[in-house]
Amino acid sequence: MQDLFYQYNPWWEDEEFSQNLIPREKYLSRLEKYINRKQIVILTGLRRVGKTTLMKLIIRRLLRQNIDKFHIFYISLDDYLLRNHSITEIISEYRKIHKLRFEEKVFLFLDEVTYKSDFHLELKNIYDNQNVKIFAASSSSSVLYDKKAYLTGRTFVLEIQPLDLEEYLSFSGIEMKKRDAHLLKSYFLDYIKIGGLPENVFSPNREYLMNLVDDIIQKDITAFYGLKNHQILRDFFTLLMERSGKQISINKLGRILGISPDTAKRYFYYFQSTFLIYTLPRWGKTNQKLLSPKKIYSADLGIKYLFIGERDYGSYFENYVFLKLKNKTNLYYIYENGYEIDFFTETKILIETKFYSEITGRQKELFENFNANKRILIDSLEKLAEVEREIN
Repeated sequence: MQDLFYQYNPWWEDEEFSQNLIPREKYLSRLEKYINRKQIVILTGLRRVGKTTLMKLIIRRLLRQNIDKFHIFYISLDDYLLRNHSITEIISEYRKIHKLRFEEKVFLFLDEVTYKSDFHLELKNIYDNQNVKIFAASSSSSVLYDKKAYLTGRTFVLEIQPLDLEEYLSFSGIEMKKRDAHLLKSYFLDYIKIGGLPENVFSPNREYLMNLVDDIIQKDITAFYGLKNHQILRDFFTLLMERSGKQISINKLGRILGISPDTAKRYFYYFQSTFLIYTLPRWGKTNQKLLSPKKIYSADLGIKYLFIGERDYGSYFENYVFLKLKNKTNLYYIYENGYEIDFFTETKILIETKFYSEITGRQKELFENFNANKRILIDSLEKLAEVEREIN
Protein backbone atom coordinates (compact mmCIF):
# COMPACT_ATOMS: atom_id res chain seq x y z
CA MET A 1 0.00 0.00 0.00
CA GLN A 2 2.97 2.32 0.46
CA ASP A 3 3.16 3.42 -3.19
CA LEU A 4 -0.59 4.12 -3.21
CA PHE A 5 -0.33 6.19 -0.02
CA TYR A 6 2.43 8.32 -1.52
CA GLN A 7 0.28 8.97 -4.59
CA TYR A 8 -2.52 10.30 -2.38
CA ASN A 9 -0.16 12.33 -0.18
CA PRO A 10 2.34 14.14 -2.45
CA TRP A 11 3.26 16.60 0.33
CA TRP A 12 5.21 13.75 1.95
CA GLU A 13 7.74 14.38 -0.84
CA ASP A 14 7.35 18.16 -0.66
CA GLU A 15 5.31 18.35 -3.86
CA GLU A 16 2.59 20.95 -4.41
CA PHE A 17 -0.74 19.14 -4.23
CA SER A 18 -3.42 21.80 -4.35
CA GLN A 19 -3.29 23.95 -7.44
CA ASN A 20 -6.11 26.45 -7.98
CA LEU A 21 -8.19 25.50 -4.95
CA ILE A 22 -10.73 28.27 -4.46
CA PRO A 23 -11.89 28.50 -0.83
CA ARG A 24 -15.59 28.43 -0.02
CA GLU A 25 -15.31 30.65 3.01
CA LYS A 26 -18.74 29.96 4.50
CA TYR A 27 -17.74 26.32 4.94
CA LEU A 28 -14.01 26.70 5.45
CA SER A 29 -14.44 29.16 8.31
CA ARG A 30 -16.68 26.67 10.14
CA LEU A 31 -14.32 23.76 9.53
CA GLU A 32 -11.28 25.67 10.77
CA LYS A 33 -12.97 26.07 14.16
CA TYR A 34 -12.95 22.29 14.54
CA ILE A 35 -9.31 21.62 13.65
CA ASN A 36 -8.23 21.61 17.29
CA ARG A 37 -11.36 19.95 18.67
CA LYS A 38 -11.54 16.23 19.32
CA GLN A 39 -14.77 15.57 17.40
CA ILE A 40 -14.80 13.69 14.11
CA VAL A 41 -15.75 16.13 11.34
CA ILE A 42 -18.01 14.53 8.73
CA LEU A 43 -18.63 16.24 5.40
CA THR A 44 -21.69 15.10 3.47
CA GLY A 45 -23.28 16.17 0.22
CA LEU A 46 -23.68 15.49 -3.46
CA ARG A 47 -20.80 13.99 -5.45
CA ARG A 48 -18.37 16.59 -6.87
CA VAL A 49 -19.82 19.33 -4.70
CA GLY A 50 -16.40 20.16 -3.24
CA LYS A 51 -15.93 17.98 -0.14
CA THR A 52 -12.49 16.76 -1.21
CA THR A 53 -11.42 20.30 -2.07
CA LEU A 54 -12.39 21.48 1.41
CA MET A 55 -10.38 18.69 3.01
CA LYS A 56 -7.35 19.61 0.90
CA LEU A 57 -7.73 23.25 1.88
CA ILE A 58 -7.61 22.16 5.53
CA ILE A 59 -4.51 20.07 4.75
CA ARG A 60 -2.90 23.10 3.12
CA ARG A 61 -3.62 25.15 6.21
CA LEU A 62 -2.06 22.49 8.46
CA LEU A 63 1.07 22.39 6.33
CA ARG A 64 1.35 26.18 6.47
CA GLN A 65 1.10 25.92 10.26
CA ASN A 66 4.16 23.69 10.13
CA ILE A 67 2.37 20.51 11.17
CA ASP A 68 4.74 17.63 10.37
CA LYS A 69 3.92 16.54 6.81
CA PHE A 70 4.04 12.85 7.76
CA HIS A 71 1.37 13.43 10.42
CA ILE A 72 -1.18 14.30 7.74
CA PHE A 73 -2.79 11.41 5.86
CA TYR A 74 -5.41 11.57 3.09
CA ILE A 75 -6.97 8.52 1.44
CA SER A 76 -10.04 7.81 -0.68
CA LEU A 77 -11.61 4.64 0.65
CA ASP A 78 -13.44 3.84 -2.58
CA ASP A 79 -10.10 3.05 -4.23
CA TYR A 80 -10.29 -0.41 -5.76
CA LEU A 81 -6.85 -1.35 -4.40
CA LEU A 82 -8.18 -0.89 -0.85
CA ARG A 83 -11.27 -3.05 -1.27
CA ASN A 84 -9.95 -5.86 0.96
CA HIS A 85 -8.57 -3.65 3.73
CA SER A 86 -10.41 -2.20 6.71
CA ILE A 87 -10.00 1.41 7.82
CA THR A 88 -8.10 0.19 10.88
CA GLU A 89 -5.67 -1.78 8.71
CA ILE A 90 -5.13 1.20 6.43
CA ILE A 91 -4.38 3.54 9.34
CA SER A 92 -2.09 0.97 10.97
CA GLU A 93 -0.14 0.59 7.74
CA TYR A 94 0.16 4.36 7.44
CA ARG A 95 1.57 4.59 10.97
CA LYS A 96 4.03 1.77 10.25
CA ILE A 97 5.36 3.49 7.13
CA HIS A 98 6.27 6.60 9.10
CA LYS A 99 6.99 4.85 12.43
CA LEU A 100 4.27 6.80 14.25
CA ARG A 101 3.19 5.55 17.66
CA PHE A 102 -0.52 5.52 18.58
CA GLU A 103 0.03 8.33 21.09
CA GLU A 104 1.49 10.61 18.38
CA LYS A 105 -1.22 12.87 17.00
CA VAL A 106 -2.07 12.49 13.32
CA PHE A 107 -4.63 14.19 11.10
CA LEU A 108 -6.67 11.68 9.09
CA PHE A 109 -8.68 12.69 6.02
CA LEU A 110 -10.89 9.76 4.99
CA ASP A 111 -12.78 10.31 1.74
CA GLU A 112 -15.83 8.22 0.75
CA VAL A 113 -15.83 6.60 4.18
CA THR A 114 -19.14 4.76 3.66
CA TYR A 115 -17.45 2.40 1.20
CA LYS A 116 -16.30 0.49 4.30
CA SER A 117 -19.18 -1.48 5.79
CA ASP A 118 -18.28 -1.14 9.49
CA PHE A 119 -17.06 2.43 9.31
CA HIS A 120 -19.09 3.64 12.33
CA LEU A 121 -17.47 1.10 14.64
CA GLU A 122 -14.02 1.52 13.11
CA LEU A 123 -14.09 5.29 13.45
CA LYS A 124 -15.20 4.94 17.08
CA ASN A 125 -12.33 2.58 17.89
CA ILE A 126 -9.73 4.76 16.15
CA TYR A 127 -11.15 7.85 17.87
CA ASP A 128 -11.11 6.19 21.30
CA ASN A 129 -7.75 4.42 21.10
CA GLN A 130 -5.47 6.66 19.08
CA ASN A 131 -4.38 10.28 19.16
CA VAL A 132 -6.16 11.45 16.03
CA LYS A 133 -8.12 14.21 14.45
CA ILE A 134 -10.45 12.70 11.85
CA PHE A 135 -12.06 14.42 8.88
CA ALA A 136 -14.34 12.06 6.94
CA ALA A 137 -16.41 12.65 3.81
CA SER A 138 -19.25 10.79 2.14
CA SER A 139 -21.56 11.23 -0.83
CA SER A 140 -24.12 9.01 0.89
CA SER A 141 -26.35 10.02 3.78
CA SER A 142 -25.88 6.51 5.21
CA VAL A 143 -22.97 8.09 7.09
CA LEU A 144 -25.64 9.72 9.28
CA TYR A 145 -27.52 6.48 10.09
CA ASP A 146 -25.60 5.17 13.07
CA LYS A 147 -28.09 2.58 14.35
CA LYS A 148 -25.92 1.44 17.26
CA ALA A 149 -24.95 5.00 18.18
CA TYR A 150 -21.22 4.27 17.96
CA LEU A 151 -20.42 7.89 17.13
CA THR A 152 -22.97 9.64 19.32
CA GLY A 153 -21.35 12.75 20.80
CA ARG A 154 -18.21 12.22 18.76
CA THR A 155 -19.11 13.98 15.50
CA PHE A 156 -19.75 17.33 13.88
CA VAL A 157 -21.64 16.94 10.59
CA LEU A 158 -21.58 19.58 7.86
CA GLU A 159 -23.52 19.21 4.62
CA ILE A 160 -21.83 20.86 1.64
CA GLN A 161 -24.27 22.20 -0.95
CA PRO A 162 -23.69 23.32 -4.54
CA LEU A 163 -22.61 26.92 -5.02
CA ASP A 164 -25.36 29.44 -4.42
CA LEU A 165 -25.80 32.40 -6.75
CA GLU A 166 -23.37 34.60 -4.82
CA GLU A 167 -20.68 31.90 -4.90
CA TYR A 168 -21.44 31.17 -8.55
CA LEU A 169 -20.78 34.80 -9.43
CA SER A 170 -17.56 34.80 -7.40
CA PHE A 171 -16.31 31.59 -9.03
CA SER A 172 -17.21 33.05 -12.43
CA GLY A 173 -15.13 36.16 -11.71
CA ILE A 174 -18.18 38.43 -11.69
CA GLU A 175 -18.07 41.25 -9.15
CA MET A 176 -21.51 42.46 -8.11
CA LYS A 177 -21.79 45.99 -6.78
CA LYS A 178 -24.91 47.34 -5.11
CA ARG A 179 -25.63 49.58 -8.06
CA ASP A 180 -25.71 46.48 -10.28
CA ALA A 181 -28.48 44.73 -8.36
CA HIS A 182 -30.77 45.02 -11.39
CA LEU A 183 -28.55 42.46 -13.13
CA LEU A 184 -29.19 39.72 -10.57
CA LYS A 185 -32.21 38.36 -12.40
CA SER A 186 -30.34 37.83 -15.66
CA TYR A 187 -27.40 36.24 -13.84
CA PHE A 188 -29.84 33.92 -12.07
CA LEU A 189 -31.18 32.77 -15.43
CA ASP A 190 -27.61 31.88 -16.42
CA TYR A 191 -27.08 30.15 -13.07
CA ILE A 192 -30.18 27.97 -13.62
CA LYS A 193 -28.63 26.49 -16.76
CA ILE A 194 -25.20 25.81 -15.25
CA GLY A 195 -25.99 25.03 -11.63
CA GLY A 196 -23.65 25.17 -8.66
CA LEU A 197 -21.20 22.28 -9.06
CA PRO A 198 -17.80 24.00 -9.00
CA GLU A 199 -16.16 22.12 -11.89
CA ASN A 200 -19.16 22.78 -14.13
CA VAL A 201 -19.14 26.48 -13.23
CA PHE A 202 -15.51 26.72 -14.36
CA SER A 203 -16.20 24.80 -17.58
CA PRO A 204 -19.95 24.47 -18.29
CA ASN A 205 -20.77 21.23 -20.05
CA ARG A 206 -24.09 19.45 -20.30
CA GLU A 207 -22.23 16.14 -20.64
CA TYR A 208 -20.47 16.75 -17.31
CA LEU A 209 -23.79 16.90 -15.46
CA MET A 210 -25.18 13.89 -17.31
CA ASN A 211 -22.05 11.89 -16.44
CA LEU A 212 -22.40 12.94 -12.81
CA VAL A 213 -25.97 11.65 -12.63
CA ASP A 214 -24.92 8.43 -14.38
CA ASP A 215 -21.98 8.00 -11.97
CA ILE A 216 -24.27 8.34 -8.98
CA ILE A 217 -26.79 5.89 -10.42
CA GLN A 218 -24.14 3.33 -11.39
CA LYS A 219 -21.64 3.63 -8.51
CA ASP A 220 -23.62 4.88 -5.53
CA ILE A 221 -26.91 3.11 -6.23
CA THR A 222 -26.71 0.24 -8.74
CA ALA A 223 -23.33 -1.17 -7.62
CA PHE A 224 -23.66 -0.23 -3.95
CA TYR A 225 -27.07 -1.88 -3.52
CA GLY A 226 -26.45 -4.74 -5.96
CA LEU A 227 -29.14 -3.74 -8.47
CA LYS A 228 -29.22 -4.93 -12.08
CA ASN A 229 -31.39 -2.56 -14.10
CA HIS A 230 -29.79 0.88 -14.06
CA GLN A 231 -31.93 2.12 -16.98
CA ILE A 232 -35.09 1.99 -14.89
CA LEU A 233 -33.30 4.05 -12.25
CA ARG A 234 -32.50 6.66 -14.91
CA ASP A 235 -36.16 6.69 -15.92
CA PHE A 236 -37.20 6.99 -12.28
CA PHE A 237 -34.90 9.98 -11.77
CA THR A 238 -36.20 11.64 -14.94
CA LEU A 239 -39.73 11.42 -13.53
CA LEU A 240 -38.52 12.91 -10.24
CA MET A 241 -36.96 15.89 -11.99
CA GLU A 242 -40.09 16.48 -14.08
CA ARG A 243 -42.06 16.63 -10.83
CA SER A 244 -39.58 18.65 -8.77
CA GLY A 245 -41.30 21.41 -6.85
CA LYS A 246 -44.55 19.44 -6.81
CA GLN A 247 -46.26 16.97 -4.51
CA ILE A 248 -45.26 13.49 -5.53
CA SER A 249 -46.96 10.11 -5.36
CA ILE A 250 -44.34 7.37 -5.16
CA ASN A 251 -46.97 4.71 -5.89
CA LYS A 252 -47.95 6.53 -9.09
CA LEU A 253 -44.32 6.63 -10.20
CA GLY A 254 -44.19 2.89 -9.61
CA ARG A 255 -47.25 2.31 -11.77
CA ILE A 256 -45.82 4.42 -14.59
CA LEU A 257 -42.62 2.36 -14.60
CA GLY A 258 -44.26 -0.98 -13.91
CA ILE A 259 -42.54 -1.57 -10.57
CA SER A 260 -44.02 -2.41 -7.17
CA PRO A 261 -44.75 0.28 -4.56
CA ASP A 262 -42.02 -1.15 -2.32
CA THR A 263 -39.48 -1.01 -5.13
CA ALA A 264 -40.51 2.57 -5.93
CA LYS A 265 -40.05 3.53 -2.27
CA ARG A 266 -36.58 1.98 -2.23
CA TYR A 267 -35.57 3.83 -5.40
CA PHE A 268 -36.87 7.07 -3.94
CA TYR A 269 -34.78 6.50 -0.81
CA TYR A 270 -31.67 5.81 -2.91
CA PHE A 271 -31.95 9.18 -4.63
CA GLN A 272 -32.48 10.93 -1.31
CA SER A 273 -29.51 9.15 0.25
CA THR A 274 -27.17 10.34 -2.53
CA PHE A 275 -28.27 13.98 -2.04
CA LEU A 276 -29.75 14.29 -5.54
CA ILE A 277 -33.16 15.26 -4.15
CA TYR A 278 -34.67 16.68 -0.97
CA THR A 279 -38.20 16.32 0.35
CA LEU A 280 -40.59 18.76 2.00
CA PRO A 281 -43.43 17.46 4.22
CA ARG A 282 -46.88 19.00 4.52
CA TRP A 283 -47.73 21.08 7.57
CA GLY A 284 -50.41 19.63 9.81
CA LYS A 285 -51.02 17.13 12.55
CA THR A 286 -48.55 14.29 12.88
CA ASN A 287 -50.56 11.89 10.69
CA GLN A 288 -50.90 14.57 7.98
CA LYS A 289 -47.14 15.17 8.02
CA LEU A 290 -46.45 11.45 7.72
CA LEU A 291 -49.17 10.38 5.29
CA SER A 292 -49.54 13.37 2.94
CA PRO A 293 -47.48 13.42 -0.28
CA LYS A 294 -44.15 15.17 0.03
CA LYS A 295 -42.88 17.82 -2.32
CA ILE A 296 -39.47 17.21 -3.84
CA TYR A 297 -36.68 19.55 -4.88
CA SER A 298 -33.51 19.06 -6.88
CA ALA A 299 -30.19 19.44 -5.10
CA ASP A 300 -28.81 21.46 -8.02
CA LEU A 301 -30.61 23.70 -10.47
CA GLY A 302 -28.26 22.73 -13.29
CA ILE A 303 -29.24 19.08 -12.90
CA LYS A 304 -32.91 20.07 -12.89
CA TYR A 305 -32.36 22.13 -16.06
CA LEU A 306 -30.69 19.12 -17.67
CA PHE A 307 -33.97 17.22 -17.47
CA ILE A 308 -36.71 19.84 -17.88
CA GLY A 309 -35.05 22.69 -19.75
CA GLU A 310 -36.20 26.26 -20.08
CA ARG A 311 -39.67 26.31 -18.60
CA ASP A 312 -41.39 27.58 -15.46
CA TYR A 313 -38.74 29.85 -13.97
CA GLY A 314 -40.96 30.15 -10.90
CA SER A 315 -40.28 26.48 -10.17
CA TYR A 316 -36.52 27.08 -10.33
CA PHE A 317 -36.83 30.08 -8.04
CA GLU A 318 -38.91 28.13 -5.51
CA ASN A 319 -36.32 25.33 -5.62
CA TYR A 320 -33.53 27.85 -5.03
CA VAL A 321 -35.34 29.45 -2.08
CA PHE A 322 -35.82 26.00 -0.56
CA LEU A 323 -32.08 25.25 -0.86
CA LYS A 324 -31.21 28.58 0.74
CA LEU A 325 -33.59 28.17 3.68
CA LYS A 326 -33.64 24.43 4.38
CA ASN A 327 -30.71 24.43 6.83
CA LYS A 328 -31.84 27.56 8.64
CA THR A 329 -35.22 26.33 9.88
CA ASN A 330 -37.59 23.37 9.61
CA LEU A 331 -39.78 23.88 6.55
CA TYR A 332 -43.19 22.53 5.50
CA TYR A 333 -45.67 23.33 2.76
CA ILE A 334 -49.30 24.33 3.23
CA TYR A 335 -52.10 22.66 1.26
CA GLU A 336 -55.75 23.57 1.79
CA ASN A 337 -58.79 23.22 -0.48
CA GLY A 338 -56.68 22.61 -3.56
CA TYR A 339 -54.38 25.61 -3.02
CA GLU A 340 -50.80 25.61 -1.84
CA ILE A 341 -48.37 27.94 -0.10
CA ASP A 342 -44.72 27.10 -0.66
CA PHE A 343 -43.25 27.17 2.85
CA PHE A 344 -44.23 27.37 6.51
CA THR A 345 -41.77 27.37 9.40
CA GLU A 346 -42.18 25.97 12.90
CA THR A 347 -42.21 29.56 14.15
CA LYS A 348 -45.27 30.07 11.92
CA ILE A 349 -43.68 32.22 9.24
CA LEU A 350 -45.62 31.77 6.00
CA ILE A 351 -43.52 32.13 2.84
CA GLU A 352 -44.66 32.21 -0.78
CA THR A 353 -42.24 32.56 -3.70
CA LYS A 354 -43.05 34.35 -6.94
CA PHE A 355 -40.35 34.96 -9.53
CA TYR A 356 -40.74 38.70 -10.10
CA SER A 357 -44.53 38.38 -10.12
CA GLU A 358 -47.50 38.74 -7.76
CA ILE A 359 -49.67 36.38 -5.75
CA THR A 360 -53.30 36.46 -6.90
CA GLY A 361 -56.74 34.89 -6.59
CA ARG A 362 -57.62 32.09 -4.16
CA GLN A 363 -53.97 31.50 -3.36
CA LYS A 364 -53.72 35.10 -2.20
CA GLU A 365 -56.77 34.57 0.03
CA LEU A 366 -55.15 31.51 1.61
CA PHE A 367 -51.92 33.44 2.08
CA GLU A 368 -53.66 36.35 3.77
CA ASN A 369 -56.04 34.33 5.96
CA PHE A 370 -53.90 31.39 7.08
CA ASN A 371 -53.04 31.43 10.80
CA ALA A 372 -49.45 32.67 10.78
CA ASN A 373 -47.28 34.93 12.91
CA LYS A 374 -45.78 36.53 9.83
CA ARG A 375 -46.28 36.44 6.05
CA ILE A 376 -43.45 36.94 3.58
CA LEU A 377 -43.72 37.13 -0.19
CA ILE A 378 -40.32 36.45 -1.76
CA ASP A 379 -40.74 37.95 -5.20
CA SER A 380 -37.13 38.76 -6.06
CA LEU A 381 -33.55 37.74 -5.30
CA GLU A 382 -33.10 40.95 -3.31
CA LYS A 383 -36.08 40.01 -1.12
CA LEU A 384 -34.63 36.52 -0.61
CA ALA A 385 -31.40 38.06 0.71
CA GLU A 386 -33.41 40.08 3.24
CA VAL A 387 -35.32 36.98 4.39
CA GLU A 388 -32.09 35.00 4.79
CA ARG A 389 -30.65 37.65 7.08
CA GLU A 390 -33.88 37.75 9.08
CA ILE A 391 -34.14 33.97 9.54
CA ASN A 392 -30.45 33.72 10.46
